[in-house]
Amino acid sequence: MSRLTLGVPKGSLQESTIALFAKAGYRLYVRGRSYAPYIDDPEIGCLMFRAQEIARYVERGVLDVGLTGQDQVLENEADVREVEDLVYSKATNQAYRWVLAVPEDSDIHTPQDLEGKLIATELVQVTRRYLERHGVSAEVEYSWGATEVKAPLLVDAVVEGTETGSSLRANRLRIVDTVAESTTKLIANHEAWRDPWKRKKIENLALLLKGALQAGAKVGLKMNVPRSSLESITAELPALHAPSITNQTDPDWVALEVIIDEKIVRDLIPDLKEAGATGIIEYPLNKVIY
Repeated sequence: MSRLTLGVPKGSLQESTIALFAKAGYRLYVRGRSYAPYIDDPEIGCLMFRAQEIARYVERGVLDVGLTGQDQVLENEADVREVEDLVYSKATNQAYRWVLAVPEDSDIHTPQDLEGKLIATELVQVTRRYLERHGVSAEVEYSWGATEVKAPLLVDAVVEGTETGSSLRANRLRIVDTVAESTTKLIANHEAWRDPWKRKKIENLALLLKGALQAGAKVGLKMNVPRSSLESITAELPALHAPSITNQTDPDWVALEVIIDEKIVRDLIPDLKEAGATGIIEYPLNKVIY
């Protein structure tokens, strides 16, 4: 039987990745300290590595496919196939930013002010290329963690990853510029991508994971609507497509179903009720496939 080897990120992305796979229809389970997670698909075998390592292992063919940040693909200059952009992280559904940050009272206000300075970061190669683009000569050293606390005692500036900026603010750091943005990528080994069976398996996996992410911001609404109010209610419904309308045994009523953005539901439901809709049901979605 053919088998696909999947790299699962260990660390900050681990729990959100497991949750995403669950919505996509896969049971992914990490057994204790094992580095070979269980997945309920006999055609997939899993290995767990730090996200920083996955791009290299996909490039070498240790893994056929894996999930890692675009920042790590860039940092390792990995020659891989980027299959799908999956915008999720441990805290938000926004892109992860690597920012140049300095102490609040620093006299560094532009990238050019870094000339001759010392910078600490876990993203060394990307930072060096950023400095080259700005024509700046500065020393970049690898940080093994706790990067935010190193300025100004040990270094002049840091390049640190952030989702919300709260840790930077807590350490009295000021953002000067964005060095790089990153989202989670589903990446594939080129040889695996050329294999027809593996490519189809990877494409199906990408479809289901993307559908699970797209469903996160959507909900379904069902309701009973009097025919006399149907036109005015449907005109107000922002939907992925035209709403589904089903006849009821009472000829004066229909059942209406629609998929909409969750963020507008709290304002929409009172309006629907006022317009004559009854029996309104809101339900979550696992996948939305466009």
